[in-house]
Amino acid sequence: MNAIPAHQVTPPRIRRRQTIALVLLVVTGVINYLDRATLAVANEFIRADLGLSLGEMGLLLSAFSWSYALCQLPVGALVDKIGPRWLLGAGLVVWSLAQAAGGLVSTFGWFVLARVVLGIGEAPQFPAAARVVSNWFPIRARGTPTGIYNSASPLGFALAPLCLSPLIAATSWHWAFFVTGALGIVAAVVWVMLYRDPVREQMTKEELAYLDEGQTVEPAREAGFASWRALFRHRATWGMLLGFFGSVYLNWVYLTWLPGYLRAERNMDVAYVGVAATIPFLCGFAGALVAGWASDQITRRASSVLAGRRTAVVIAMLGMVAFTIPAALVQSNTVAIACISVVIFLANAASACSWSLVTVVAPRSRIASLGAIQNFGGFIGGALAPIFTGYIAQAWSFVPALLTGAGIAFLSAMSYQFLVGKAIPEQD
Repeated sequence: MNAIPAHQVTPPRIRRRQTIALVLLVVTGVINYLDRATLAVANEFIRADLGLSLGEMGLLLSAFSWSYALCQLPVGALVDKIGPRWLLGAGLVVWSLAQAAGGLVSTFGWFVLARVVLGIGEAPQFPAAARVVSNWFPIRARGTPTGIYNSASPLGFALAPLCLSPLIAATSWHWAFFVTGALGIVAAVVWVMLYRDPVREQMTKEELAYLDEGQTVEPAREAGFASWRALFRHRATWGMLLGFFGSVYLNWVYLTWLPGYLRAERNMDVAYVGVAATIPFLCGFAGALVAGWASDQITRRASSVLAGRRTAVVIAMLGMVAFTIPAALVQSNTVAIACISVVIFLANAASACSWSLVTVVAPRSRIASLGAIQNFGGFIGGALAPIFTGYIAQAWSFVPALLTGAGIAFLSAMSYQFLVGKAIPEQD
């Protein structure tokens, strides 16, 4: 058996930092998505309490995504400039206070405002995570950690109905917001206490050789808004922005409307819906984990690292399209849940692979910036998905709403395939 080259052996101090960083990213990511999912779990109770129509509920469900998407553009540059430790810590405090405030509101307008602030606070989570992975992992091994931190999103959605539904039943929907908000404040303190950004001047030669393996080490440059704007000169940036739009759009059709869809369109019993809505998101958790490993395997066999990461994204997105069509059209609820489970498995696989692609396409100084731009495109899709789905379902049914999502995801997969062709150089 061939020995592992010395520069590929993870130094003990870096391994500890990697483990701490990934555990914290998963924990904060789970809380992040528990907060997002609280509104979907409490959907029918809030609609009844506030007297909202399906269309109005769609607007409320989308309020988070608009502010989250718009904040991606500046927050990526800020993560690159300030670092993930303090920016994610501050974001945790802001979003947790906004989440708790959601339990206090009594009108549609105030609820929209609370969700808008929630989106602002949660904006640093994934650009910061991308930066953490690029800081602590070499380029050849970023797929697996990216899959691990991305697994927090479906895990959070899977846990939401299991944890929050009994809480709502025992108390009221307000307490679901209070409890998850309190969890976020605790997580903010732990994150700031335990996580550290790397300081290259304090590293050994072995540690630097491990982190720099497979990369050309270029002089450090100041990350800022001018360099952030320069990314838009490259077609790869537009390909990733448009590509993630459709990936997140179709995913958020299910994330925001699945419990309501199962009750309204498929007439499922309320007790069964909690279990039925959890199964697909557990599959999504597995999808994110498998995708990280699979992306690394595909990349090792591809003509280039970029081509391997891109191929993994496109395959996953085309699978999402293929399984959404029967999910919309079949009569059997069991078959529909099985198809939706595959879609959400692949949606989270596509998301994990998309974030891995960021670390390959972006220059080292602007990884969070490019990740945030991609995420901006995704959550414009995430903002539109609940609105379009709500109004299409109100006017016709959920069937054309699901098929619309499939069509958008197909076009976005083509954006990745044909626009993301080469990495963006550092000097631009």
